[in-house]
Amino acid sequence: MGNNKKYVELLWADKYDKYEKGKKISVDRPNLPFQKVETINKPRLKELEGGIFESSQIYPEEKYPENYPKDWKNKLIWGDNKLIMSSLIKQGWAGKIDLIYIDPPFFTGADFTIRTKLGDERIEKEPSIIEERAYKDTWSGGIASYLKYMYERLVLMRELLSDKGNIYVHCDWHVSHYLKCMMDEIFGYENFQAEIVWQRTLGHHLASGMDVMTDFILWYNKTNNFIYNQQYQSLSEEELKEKFSFIEEETGRRFTHEKLEQTSNIYSKGEVRVIQGKKVISNVGWRWTQETFYKRLRENPYLIFWTKEGRPRYKRYADEYQGRKLGNLWTDVAPLFSGSDERLEFDTQKPEALMKRIILASSNPGEIVADFFCGSGTTGSVAEKLGRRWIMSDLSKYAIQITRKRLLDVHNSMDLEVENQLKKKYKKCQNCGEKVECGEEWEKVKKLYKNPARPFELSNIGNYEIIYWEKKEEEYLKFMLKLYQSQQLEGFKYIHGQKANRCVHIGPLNAPVTMDEIEKLIKECNANKFKKADILGWEWSYEVNELGKALANKNGVDLKLIQIPSVNEIKSALVGFDLQLLKIPDQIIEKELSKYIKFPEVAYLELKSDINNKKISLKITDFQLSPTAELAEIAAKVKDSRELIDYWAVDWDYDNETFHNQWQSFRLKKEPKVEYETSHNYKERGKYQIMVKVVDVFGNDTNKIIKANLK
Repeated sequence: MGNNKKYVELLWADKYDKYEKGKKISVDRPNLPFQKVETINKPRLKELEGGIFESSQIYPEEKYPENYPKDWKNKLIWGDNKLIMSSLIKQGWAGKIDLIYIDPPFFTGADFTIRTKLGDERIEKEPSIIEERAYKDTWSGGIASYLKYMYERLVLMRELLSDKGNIYVHCDWHVSHYLKCMMDEIFGYENFQAEIVWQRTLGHHLASGMDVMTDFILWYNKTNNFIYNQQYQSLSEEELKEKFSFIEEETGRRFTHEKLEQTSNIYSKGEVRVIQGKKVISNVGWRWTQETFYKRLRENPYLIFWTKEGRPRYKRYADEYQGRKLGNLWTDVAPLFSGSDERLEFDTQKPEALMKRIILASSNPGEIVADFFCGSGTTGSVAEKLGRRWIMSDLSKYAIQITRKRLLDVHNSMDLEVENQLKKKYKKCQNCGEKVECGEEWEKVKKLYKNPARPFELSNIGNYEIIYWEKKEEEYLKFMLKLYQSQQLEGFKYIHGQKANRCVHIGPLNAPVTMDEIEKLIKECNANKFKKADILGWEWSYEVNELGKALANKNGVDLKLIQIPSVNEIKSALVGFDLQLLKIPDQIIEKELSKYIKFPEVAYLELKSDINNKKISLKITDFQLSPTAELAEIAAKVKDSRELIDYWAVDWDYDNETFHNQWQSFRLKKEPKVEYETSHNYKERGKYQIMVKVVDVFGNDTNKIIKANLK
């Protein structure tokens, strides 16, 4: 093994004549704060009294499951799930989660290009840093680094599970055998329940070789006292006809028949039963008492089937059949096809029917379900509909945005109960030969969920790096300048570096860039004959974009306001490198980080506001992104720059702390365009601070605050 960091080997007793085992490296367990950045569908008392929220936006509490706490808010968290889980444990969540499902990276090198629409045009966006590194399954250390990555996270998941909890790990043939051995070690071989085989595709029509059509789901529990609710698989039309081969003349119902005489009831051997007016003696023993016969026949006078020999049997009907008891081979959960109602153009998206089966089997209403690689948010969507509480996280900003929109639109998604109302019919697609939902039949029974999501909050996980950099400003400036591929300059107060012919200023860590800061930089630029300047910032004060550029232009300085990517985005570029952000060698910054990290120029958002009595109207009149390679690829397809908005939301009474999402508009698959206007009626006159949050199609945020005085 030596110093080979990619070394992997399965060990067992007597494999070697001598083996020395070192001390197992413990899993880091930091405790970092969660920063709540947005609450959704949960009004503050003032908002409820003021009529800011419509009743249709709030899930009625009287419909909550019995053991679902009324003050609970579901959790969507953006960040590294290792830090998230460790912090949850430190903050009292150990043993509190009843079901964990994860669909982690498969170590496959898959393609995660984002496909979307602008107006009537379909576009493909190459993966950003998030998708490229966090979802492309790139592992510099080979399978060894992948296993280390998974081991640390599975150890933390076991601690989060309750004693009655279950965990399902979705994987494929690349890693299922490795993960099985690892989970035997972490959860115990005796707590392995099943390797579920899911047929995820109908085939790829390969010219040669054997097609891979299945995924694997490893199911473990924490103790032998685990939750399991028996589930059933429905039969196909052909199987039903074969199993229930008789048709009842009186009703047309399909049935089969079962014995009414059995040796296990020998006590009734020789007894007479009166059945539909006939006296019948059994030489074996009766299944039912005479009272049971009377009761059953009152309920259904056609229940008895008489054989040619004149012996009675009872009917079992196809329309009352639950299905066969669920096994570990799942061929009845159809994959998501391109035309599916729930398809979100997210490559790793799994069907809701798959999650429904897992959640129903291994949790009860009101219990907590978690998914720490939430992707498109299928776990949370299904948990929401089934009355479970949920916690989801992802390192991808794109995944968080998809999930947020999915939950906000959950009332327009399919009701899971529709699955029980229709044995889905299929037809062959004339173009590709794949099975697809029969549109005509589907439309007849299509039923929407119609309920809004219960309250949830969107949070970020704190980072070591911020805490560390607060105390070491020089290291912070040095790192940011390297990341921006600029050279550090000495002897200036506000000019920190230079990139080509532009000077560079790095904004503060935990405060917005202010007009005062911009003014001082411009003076220093003029004094030192710099005509071009870039200001890098995490946050921006009110109207800095417009006023700062106007001031710079007046003083002959070409000013660009550059958004520093979040620490989560920077760290996502390190997935697979097993490196800590504070210990990155310069060559990694230059060769790996710098080519993935993007520093977008702050977008220009123009809003028109009109006040009429106690009503305020807002309209997005312009939205401009700075020129980038990404934008250049699709520029010709953009007829209105506002089409670049993926989502926007309004907090009509922003408190300078948490953004309360009180109105929103977002692009959907069927309607890939947002509304540009909204309005709100206040109950009282007064001064209000309104915050508008915009997310563009590339996942970048732009916020703007408006002051309103309702006299």
